[in-house]
Amino acid sequence: MGLSMLIVFGGLPGSGKTTLSASLAAQVPATWLRIDQLEAAMWNCGVARDFTTGIAAYGVAHAVADAQLALGRPVIIDAVNPVEVARQGWRDLAASRGVELRFIEVVCSDRDLHRRRVTERVSDLAGLTVPTWEEVMKREYEPWTDERLVVDMAGDADECVRAVRAYVGPVA
Repeated sequence: MGLSMLIVFGGLPGSGKTTLSASLAAQVPATWLRIDQLEAAMWNCGVARDFTTGIAAYGVAHAVADAQLALGRPVIIDAVNPVEVARQGWRDLAASRGVELRFIEVVCSDRDLHRRRVTERVSDLAGLTVPTWEEVMKREYEPWTDERLVVDMAGDADECVRAVRAYVGPVA
């Protein structure tokens, strides 16, 4: 049996985070927390659609992840994690629970493919409006400084899942 851990995916919208993180969560298995899903649920309950909803969604994800880690369950986070302060929150949570932390940055090196994914994307969540290509390109996204696995989802998705599994190692 491996260690319980916090596995945090990050990357721009349309890079392939959800595909990859959901696949891993099904295989491990682990609690899978998708920030988009939390935001959509808040909007569907009447919470205003502004920048604070995203901050609140991260707060909810932290609370749920903390409870799951306290039970010894592995947790996978699916979020853009665009800024250092968001990433620091996950480092702090892992340290407070004494669990391993694995960061995985998902990229799509094929700009045309990435643009197609974003422009052709249809929301799979009621209430979630997907960003436009222009919004994705203008989004604040600070460079990562953490040790992490960078996965290019322009390639074979199954190979990307295998690379993530190898990087993560055994999970309780």
